[in-house]
Amino acid sequence: MDPGLAKINPETAKMLQITNSLEIVIAGKKRFTFKAIGVGDVPPNEVWCNAEELRDKGIADNTIATVRRPLHTED
Repeated sequence: MDPGLAKINPETAKMLQITNSLEIVIAGKKRFTFKAIGVGDVPPNEVWCNAEELRDKGIADNTIATVRRPLHTED
């Protein structure tokens, strides 16, 4: 997957009112914004991103995070 993209289940995106981008928050301190892509193969409780990009940002596999619609959108 390309850096900067996040795959999310379309039903989850609809529930969270995510249209173009999403924000991942780790421990209430680190915030990262990604372009959201709805993909039916993604389980409802997961978001898939580029593994190398996440490692570069200091996020390990299976890290528990908050996913939300960005508070401030640039769209």
